[in-house]
Amino acid sequence: MSQASAAASPEATRKLAGRRRREVVAVLLFSGGPIFESSIPLSVFGIDRQDAGVPRYRLLVCAGEEGPLRTTGGLELTAPYGLEAINRAGTVVVPAWRSITSPPPAAALDALRRAHEEGARIVGLCTGAFVLAAAGLLDGRPATTHWMYAPTLAKRYPSVHVDPRELFVDDGDVLTSAGTAAGIDLCLHIVRTDHGSDAAGALARRLVVPPRRSGGQERYLDRSLPEEIGSDPLAEVVSWALEHLHEQFDVETLAARAYMSRRTFDRRFRSLTGSAPLQWLITQRVLQAQRLLETSDYSVDEVAGRCGFRSPVALRGHFRRQLGSSPASYRAAYRARRPQAEPSGGPPTLETVPPQALPQSRRTAAASALVGPTAISHAPPPDPGKSVSELYATGYMRPSLPGQRSGPVG
Repeated sequence: MSQASAAASPEATRKLAGRRRREVVAVLLFSGGPIFESSIPLSVFGIDRQDAGVPRYRLLVCAGEEGPLRTTGGLELTAPYGLEAINRAGTVVVPAWRSITSPPPAAALDALRRAHEEGARIVGLCTGAFVLAAAGLLDGRPATTHWMYAPTLAKRYPSVHVDPRELFVDDGDVLTSAGTAAGIDLCLHIVRTDHGSDAAGALARRLVVPPRRSGGQERYLDRSLPEEIGSDPLAEVVSWALEHLHEQFDVETLAARAYMSRRTFDRRFRSLTGSAPLQWLITQRVLQAQRLLETSDYSVDEVAGRCGFRSPVALRGHFRRQLGSSPASYRAAYRARRPQAEPSGGPPTLETVPPQALPQSRRTAAASALVGPTAISHAPPPDPGKSVSELYATGYMRPSLPGQRSGPVG
């Protein structure tokens, strides 16, 4: 179950141990954690807003390791509680973890496992999902994290069903969210689950955020990949698929080109990307349709044929599921906005240069497309030396367009 439609069923929730209280929320902090993500549960659960109709929680800020704790901005924090305070909490939140490549402290993992066994709700925001996975709490469960780290989470913990498209995933007694702003979405969902929509709405008004956002992370996904994935031999098969999207072929065709059985290909593809190959292929066809709707005058029927869909009906169904609008509505919204985006003079921008006029790298396109759905601009391949944050800063990635589903993992 995912996003705000998910609800914890009685069967999915263990009985809370007598020493724990539902209204007590423990936030587990580590050194090196980002201060923004860390502050989200502190603000949601740590401030008394009963005057606005928000029921009060009792917040326990706990150090997950010996202090002082240093944030990414160099600030030093001293948590008032240690791991022992988690024993009183009905909800334990891990807002972030400092490194997706290093293991969390064993004592903190033990505390999380014990809390879960005693019925506490365990929450991982953004990279906090890596801590939950290291504790074994995500084994066999659906989960999400920041889209940029989803392939790594899927590869490192293959028993976790990683879905990089979701803002958050509620699996009853274990919940995870995408990055930054999606942590607010999940915390509001928790308040809504505990105290109803009115309380969550009152809190959202105080925070000046939407009480409930639809959609997922699709429009924020980057097309770059960790190096260990981008250099995989499957990139050659992906490259062929991207060059032949106008043809009708299926996953069996890709498996044959990789000289693998369908089962082996599915397993290998999923272990690298966290996505099933059929879903990836459909996503790439939708992305190609998105580009043609933006840059050509082909009818929707013609676009469907040029993207490998067997019928316009298939295109419309998949397009609406992934982007939240029909192909015709998307094109109309794009064209309505485009005159405002075009400059009156000066050099062309990424928004105005036709895709055909831009350089393209076969290897970059193949490796980058493995990561899944996205709505980035038709830009030249990025400088491999630049980080994702630098790409945003330099304008390589642009915001999504009207008609695309709203949602963040910011």
